[in-house]
Amino acid sequence: MAKLLYVTCNLKPVEYSTSLLVGKEFLEEYLRENPNDEVHTLDLYRDNIQRIDADVLSGWGKLRNGASFESLSDDEHRKVNRIWKHADQFIAADKYVFVTPMYNLGFPAELKMYIDAVCVVGKTFTYTPTGAVGLLKDQDRKCLHIHSNGGFHFGKEEDHSVPYLKAIMGFMGVEKFESIVVEGVDAMPDHAEAFRSAAVIKARAIAGIF
Repeated sequence: MAKLLYVTCNLKPVEYSTSLLVGKEFLEEYLRENPNDEVHTLDLYRDNIQRIDADVLSGWGKLRNGASFESLSDDEHRKVNRIWKHADQFIAADKYVFVTPMYNLGFPAELKMYIDAVCVVGKTFTYTPTGAVGLLKDQDRKCLHIHSNGGFHFGKEEDHSVPYLKAIMGFMGVEKFESIVVEGVDAMPDHAEAFRSAAVIKARAIAGIF
């Protein structure tokens, strides 16, 4: 039995969100193919994700200098513990699915806040004399990013969402990475349904072997 961590980051209802609609089709097909797998869902707009703030940085600094966890202040103790719980849940997963819209050539800030909470030295990566090394290489982990950017981009502007997520997952050791990018739904509304349908077909196909 595998553990799938399904992470969404969208304020819209499913019926009004291209990425959530495609993600829903993926998850339903995945569960049909893998009925015994364990699925954990996170909604980064609605679940209580601890951001890295002054208390977290202060607590980490004390721990690096040899202080015990019990010696931290109440706020430091509580917030660092929440960060570690996010990271531990992330480590426990075998498969990851991120479902995002594009905001201003990237994904919403809440996803970056979550990545900062799980990309933790000593848990998901470590430092060595030759550089940082991901600690999630010990299992056959994989990641899927379902992303809608709404339009086509011309010139030098690029949507940085998928490349960044692929890079940070690789940094933590997760090398198997696939993406489904739904492009043009807003820019070409007459073709929006065709774009969504093509993405759904791809999502169901990936779900069958994910």
